[in-house]
Amino acid sequence: MIPFLDIKAQYQSIKGEIDAAVLGVLASGQYVLGDEVAHFEQEFADYCNVKHAIAVNTGTSALHLALLAAGVGPGDEVITVPFTFVATVSAICYTGARPVFVDVEPVTLTMDPAEVEAKITPRTKAIVPVHLYGQMADMDAIKAIAERHGIPVIEDACQAHGAQYKGHHAGSIGLSGCFSFYPGKNLGACGEGGMVVTNDDDQAKTMRMLRDWGQEQRYHHLLKGFNYRMDAIQGAILRVKLRHLEDWTEARRAHARRYSSLLAGSTDLTIPVEAADRRHVYHVYAIRSRDRDGLQRLLSAEGIPSGLHYPIPVHLQKAHADLGYQAGDFPVSEAAAREVLSLPIYPEMPVRHVDQVAAALEYAYVS
Repeated sequence: MIPFLDIKAQYQSIKGEIDAAVLGVLASGQYVLGDEVAHFEQEFADYCNVKHAIAVNTGTSALHLALLAAGVGPGDEVITVPFTFVATVSAICYTGARPVFVDVEPVTLTMDPAEVEAKITPRTKAIVPVHLYGQMADMDAIKAIAERHGIPVIEDACQAHGAQYKGHHAGSIGLSGCFSFYPGKNLGACGEGGMVVTNDDDQAKTMRMLRDWGQEQRYHHLLKGFNYRMDAIQGAILRVKLRHLEDWTEARRAHARRYSSLLAGSTDLTIPVEAADRRHVYHVYAIRSRDRDGLQRLLSAEGIPSGLHYPIPVHLQKAHADLGYQAGDFPVSEAAAREVLSLPIYPEMPVRHVDQVAAALEYAYVS
């Protein structure tokens, strides 16, 4: 059985470093925020080439706080895409604002800038492009539209740690950028975690208060805030993992190149494309097939797991039926939802497993 993702393999590769970091936190008595989290914030900010990083408990919380700090609230509208994990939309709803969808581009499956301007109204208070599967959206085009209308851009970079657009790191182009450290992410905690990065001093100050009950100092509550603080153990673990992230990213990219080379001859599959001006970090390696479900069954019969990211776009989810969208409103997103199939990929994956997966795909279509 080829694993889809092997988190244990990553832990074993740096076990000594992780164990020492965790024991250090236990000995320190600082279990929430504290020095380890502060050091991680600075190191992650340096990695993203931004001034500030605000550590929180989840990527969803990161999105929520970024939206609130940007002034988004009840009655407002936020433009985003329906082909994403539901948390992108949930965070918008938490503020009381209404998600307004635009479709994605057919190749990158990221926000289609050509559709954005028509959806802007006087109530639009933010645009949230999603850097899907580890590749950034077309930020120049999106930001140009946003600047014309005086609307902030908040990057959902929850799948894009280390991704780049024209040399700029994910999270560094918009007003703020939001990351998740869920265990399966390219930079994953041993539990939950998230981060907002920004170059804006006021945004950073507001989000630091909001994550900690709205406190400017202990028991002085300036804002109605939340308990969104990062645990110190997760901060310490993520500091260790951040030192390895670039090596892991290059390993992912090497596996993706091998997949693409081995699968390039198939006329029945569509393989991911890395845009010329971007660095794709392949959180997910998603192929497309018109017989996706049949292909998934064939792979499963060969002992090869696969994933569906994502089989139902958000505008067709029952939880968001109140938004009033229906099938056919976003045809590119809906086609992708029917066709995408994620193949196993992780840094420690043996090359022979990449070859086995590719061979099984070739056999499925030949047979």
